[in-house]
Amino acid sequence: MATPAYSRRDLAFQLHEVLHAEALARFPYFQDHDRGSIDLVLDTAGQFAETLLRPLLTELDRREPQLVDGTIRLHPGVRPIIQRFGEDGWISALFPYEEGGQQMPHVVYSAAVFAMQATNYSASVPPFLTLGAANLLRSFAAPALAAAFTPPMYAGQWQGTMALTEPDAGSSLSDITTSAEPTADGYYRMRGQKIYISSGDHDACDNVVHLMLAKIKGGPAGAKGISLFVVPRQRVAQGLPTGLETPADLVSNDVVTAGIYHKLGCKGAPIAHLMIGGADDCRGYLVGEPNKGLSYMFQMMNEARLAVGVSAAAIGTAAYHAALEYARARPQGRPIASRDVAQPQVPIIRHADVKRMLLFQKATMEGALGLLLQCSYYMDVAQVAEGAEKENAELLLDLLMPIAKTYPSEMGVLSTSAAIQVHGGAGYTTDFPVEQFFRESRIHPIHEGTTGIQGLDLLGRKITQHGGRAVGLLLAEMQAAGAAAGAHPELAGLAAQLAKAVGTWQQVTGHLLAVAARDHERFLADATLYLELAGLVVVAWQWLRQATVAQQALPAAHAADQDFYRGKLMAAQYFYEYELVKAPGLAKRLQSANAVTVDMQEAWF
Repeated sequence: MATPAYSRRDLAFQLHEVLHAEALARFPYFQDHDRGSIDLVLDTAGQFAETLLRPLLTELDRREPQLVDGTIRLHPGVRPIIQRFGEDGWISALFPYEEGGQQMPHVVYSAAVFAMQATNYSASVPPFLTLGAANLLRSFAAPALAAAFTPPMYAGQWQGTMALTEPDAGSSLSDITTSAEPTADGYYRMRGQKIYISSGDHDACDNVVHLMLAKIKGGPAGAKGISLFVVPRQRVAQGLPTGLETPADLVSNDVVTAGIYHKLGCKGAPIAHLMIGGADDCRGYLVGEPNKGLSYMFQMMNEARLAVGVSAAAIGTAAYHAALEYARARPQGRPIASRDVAQPQVPIIRHADVKRMLLFQKATMEGALGLLLQCSYYMDVAQVAEGAEKENAELLLDLLMPIAKTYPSEMGVLSTSAAIQVHGGAGYTTDFPVEQFFRESRIHPIHEGTTGIQGLDLLGRKITQHGGRAVGLLLAEMQAAGAAAGAHPELAGLAAQLAKAVGTWQQVTGHLLAVAARDHERFLADATLYLELAGLVVVAWQWLRQATVAQQALPAAHAADQDFYRGKLMAAQYFYEYELVKAPGLAKRLQSANAVTVDMQEAWF
């Protein structure tokens, strides 16, 4: 059996020893999810990944989707996978029992998704998109509308999408032009086009249900006039679906696939260019109230941003484990201190520079996973708690979301690149999976809000909203982590380094807020670098928490676990010695009076 693409032991460590996820069972909604049930979910996810997803890892990459006779054709192995996602309850797992769900905590679900996507990212994309679309419907649509579309989505029979982007309106959604005209029959007549729609059309399901942003004719201009609609690729002839329809009962809804984008990676999940209402016969159904579409979509976008972080960390982790396996098996050279060519070559993992690259991957990806699971835990508390506990979780989650999306995405690209470097020339060939991981990782800094957009969100909105209360809560969490680490003399140095880095971050924040008062363009010019600084500090906080648990557990651990815990402690040291030390350089740049990017003129390029 092939080496797993992730560490099951690390998932257990992060969920049980660091986060104590089973403590969520104190809330009635999660009372059935004790440690045993959580472990069962992780084991089931691992088996699902190994038996269904791993066999198609390279095939989906080599056999790209094709647009044939107006429909995107996928590898024939994708349909059974999507169906199993539905049959096994993965699409509806987060939802209440009365809706056929499992009331699974987000933190457990994120860990399970991580395991699947580390094994085969492309194959897992379509059903998880359906989850997001279905959740949007169940949250905001009228009950009859949600009941018409969600059952076949939960079952893996119908695909769900989020249809936002247009040719002249990428991140600037206020500029969309897709229109919706009300009719006397209760539906809207839709016209426009959408591009880069993930899983926007394919033959691995019976229908595609688009959650589409559009503007009702005569409504307010800009973002205030955006509404949300259900626009299926196929519809029943009259009225809404009942759930009893077969594919033969459906007719075209005038949503035409005009093209398919051939991507750098993630080729098992197609991206479509859609033309809507070209024959003036496309019906859309309003979700919720008119002109509130953007606020509704933000729910799916926020969930999607956390999901992007999980996906990025999963691929980066898969690359790490592939590089680790290769480094242990590949003999080359001898220890630097030995010049005796008569001695046998040693595995490259014994060379310090190779260990540096592997430590970089381990430290960034396991740190990123810690942050993502932490955010998922806050999401659970925000969902079911009450009063101050609920409010605090909401504030922390909102503040950390841009970092949770971006840090894994940017570091995932670097992790997969390091994996290729560990392989040397072999990593640049299709003989090993790391070149595929490198290509697949590149999408994550782009979709669901580019890194630049996330930087603007963090610095321009999240830091100051609610009077800065979220920042205060996060600082308190970091101080608590430092105090816990301080109980162990071995970690006192790391705790002091984190405190210093937090002080640097606070100083930079104060400086930039002063700049904002006199020059808003300069204030936000380096928001991406500010986001990078925040990411270093936040992940350092996560590593201090992991190191504290490892240090406390080490004395009583058996041999295998001692290796695991020592690996955690060394990865924490690496992060502080090699990554967190970048913070002062970023701080110097962010406090400089020299605004290079603002002052540079187009003609000078």
